[in-house]
Amino acid sequence: MKKIAIIGPIHLDGWEVLKKRNFEVFEIEDLSESNLIEKLKDVDGIALRTAKLTRNVMQQCWNLRIVARHGVGYDNVDLDYLNSQKLALAVTGTANAVSVAEHVMTMFLCLIKQINKSDHLTKKGDFDKKTSLPDFFELYQKNILILGFGRIGQAVAKRCLGFDANVYVFDPFVDKNTIEDQKCHKLEFNEGIMLADLISVHMPMNNETKNLIAKDQFDNMKKNCIIVNTARGGIINEDDLFLALKNKKILGAGLDVFVEEPPQKESPLFKLDNIILSPHNAALTLECRRRMSVETAENIAFYLEDHSKLNLQNIINRKNLNL
Repeated sequence: MKKIAIIGPIHLDGWEVLKKRNFEVFEIEDLSESNLIEKLKDVDGIALRTAKLTRNVMQQCWNLRIVARHGVGYDNVDLDYLNSQKLALAVTGTANAVSVAEHVMTMFLCLIKQINKSDHLTKKGDFDKKTSLPDFFELYQKNILILGFGRIGQAVAKRCLGFDANVYVFDPFVDKNTIEDQKCHKLEFNEGIMLADLISVHMPMNNETKNLIAKDQFDNMKKNCIIVNTARGGIINEDDLFLALKNKKILGAGLDVFVEEPPQKESPLFKLDNIILSPHNAALTLECRRRMSVETAENIAFYLEDHSKLNLQNIINRKNLNL
């Protein structure tokens, strides 16, 4: 009987997918390295939420064949080690695009319409002082830059086009024709930064994207620019973002992800009124939690037992595995 460990809670529908295959399934709550080494030593597959899975732990997983992330990011897994051992890394590539895209649009609209300030004024009893509110704007015909044109970036683009916005894309790995087929325009990074009224980040966190957006980029943005990051903390330099917001270099920002999670309670970002923050929950709608749970479980089940049903696009290192 194959043995599957679930590290971090997942929706029960995912459990059912695995149990129907007669796998032995168990959850790990103690995330200490010593406990992970003890509990994972004989597992065939791991369903992983946000806990860090280090090389030291995986080196002692004698039967391991696949790590399946409950999400699309995988910076909490040592991919180099998995590749060296020909072990699979899977993500839930089709599950969370809608939820994250809706979260981006929510942040865009709340920021561009200054909803938090209107709400505060109304609750204070200053209804008649509406003219004291700062200017707010429409999405109509605004220039929206999407950094990264994977499934989530494309879902955001589709929704922005529904507001009759102009959508521009920076993604060096996607060709111009693919972008234009979706009624968007391909731009180079610096050109897009200067043109954009709103920016949405959908890139992985790596050596090339760390601090991709920092002081120089904020200095080149429009003063009414709004930037939203639902990808990974660290792509935007948080210190430089704070200064840009504080000094009104840009209009506003929305963050669902942070360099340190959870962020420090003393974070200077918390003191600003032109930023919206959420606790890395853009993908955690009820519907999306269910989809991610099922897709995580299916990635494991199909990889271990039935490659004919496996969505190969979900296997990050499929080329290394010759899939």
